[in-house]
Amino acid sequence: MLGKLARQHDPNVLVGFETADDAGVYKISPDLALVQTVDFFTPIVDDPYTFGQIAAVNALSDVYAMGGRPVSSLAMVCFPEKGDLEVLGQILAGGLSKMVEAECTVIGGHSIRDEEIKFGYAVTGMIHPDKVLLNGGARAGDLLVLTKALGTGVISTAIKQGKAQPAWIEAATKSMTTLNKLGAEVAAEFAGDVHGATDITGFGLVGHVREMALASHVSVRIDSAKLPLLPGALECVRAGSVPQGLKSNREFAECTVEYVPAVDETTKAILFDPQTAGGLLLSISANEADLFVRALQTRGGDATIIGEVLSQAKPLIVIL
Repeated sequence: MLGKLARQHDPNVLVGFETADDAGVYKISPDLALVQTVDFFTPIVDDPYTFGQIAAVNALSDVYAMGGRPVSSLAMVCFPEKGDLEVLGQILAGGLSKMVEAECTVIGGHSIRDEEIKFGYAVTGMIHPDKVLLNGGARAGDLLVLTKALGTGVISTAIKQGKAQPAWIEAATKSMTTLNKLGAEVAAEFAGDVHGATDITGFGLVGHVREMALASHVSVRIDSAKLPLLPGALECVRAGSVPQGLKSNREFAECTVEYVPAVDETTKAILFDPQTAGGLLLSISANEADLFVRALQTRGGDATIIGEVLSQAKPLIVIL
């Protein structure tokens, strides 16, 4: 629908919605630009404090994906008129804990009555105009690095169905409550060798890879054997704990994908799993990608090389 709207022309808009990037970027001086994003959703875990944490991590992630530093946020709350205010307090407290960790100040917000709980933030970050990371920056010859394991969508669905094992829930929760701050900081240290970036969220890995490939005018090859997966992710798919978002993602984006015969149906499904507070996907010079992975791991993070960027061709995405 955004494509049907009249186009605004403002020379200070460095990143708008034309390339489906993670956040908007607005230049306010030669040395400073604002990174702006908004994200909110319904509960995906039972504990309200944890839900608040996940919502905050998810909202902050888009600023990190652009290479920015989050500085302020506005909370957005939908809550039942007769709901337990203790639950609301726990949601807000959980979100605040992650905003404090990110050194991002909550300066206000807005709430409405709604029968279905929803929570999230509008986040503003800061960045130098010349250091913005775009999803359209990937270059042929780069390697693709992913900083979190996949599977939060199917595991969250299994939680709702009462099918998730405690170890699966624990691992997924840890992933969803971990900021992408460290990954963004290490990416900044590799500056000129990190050519493109996005975060893996609601459109799943293939959906976001598709956006990166189209925006960068390249093609991509992904090695499915190297994909980092959360414990229980494949078991959830096999048990039928598949969210509607996964099916929608697959219907939309699979037309751009070619699989080698060895890729099984379970693996194909996980490629489209909608992630909440997923990791960063970075397009890094081939000679620096291993160094980036080791640097992140040394500082307590995680990263895996999952594929490579190719010159533009058909199919857009090849899955080995």
